[in-house]
Amino acid sequence: MVERLMRMLPALLLAGLMGAAVAQEAKPLAEDPVLEAKVMSIAEELRCLVCQNETIAASHADLAVDLRKQIRQKLQQGQTQAQILDFMVQRYGDFVLYRPPVKSSTWLLWGGPFLLLAVAVAALVLTIRRRRTVSAAPLKADEAERVRRLLAEEKSPS
Repeated sequence: MVERLMRMLPALLLAGLMGAAVAQEAKPLAEDPVLEAKVMSIAEELRCLVCQNETIAASHADLAVDLRKQIRQKLQQGQTQAQILDFMVQRYGDFVLYRPPVKSSTWLLWGGPFLLLAVAVAALVLTIRRRRTVSAAPLKADEAERVRRLLAEEKSPS
C-alpha cells in the first residue's frame, strides 16, 4: 500500500503543477485602466459599511464590490466624482465618507480625540498633585520615633 502511494506521489505532484500552469491572470473589472483608476480613486474616499475600518477600495465585502460596480457605472454614464460622492452621502449618510465633513452632527467625531486627550492630561495632573501632597505630609510622632530607631539599629554594628 505504501509502495503504491510512493509511486503515485510524483504523478500527483505533476498534476498539481499542471493545474497551476494552466491558471490565468485575473482580468481587470474594467477594460479601460483609466476608468478603473478613477473608480479606485473614488472608492478610496468611501467607507465600507460592512467593515467600517476600511475603504471600499480595500474591502472584499460583497457590498463594497457592489458599490465599486455602481461607481464604475456612474462614471461610464458621465457623472463626476462630486456627483457620485453626493449620491452616496444621500443614500448612506455622512458615515459613508471616509473623511466626513466637520459640521454640527460630526463635531464629536472630529473633536472627540482632543477632548479625550484633555481629560487624560487633567487626570494625570490631578494624580501627580495628590501624590505630592500625600508624600509631603509630616510623620506622626510615633512614626518618627520608629524611623529613628530603625536608622539607629542600621548604623550600629551588630
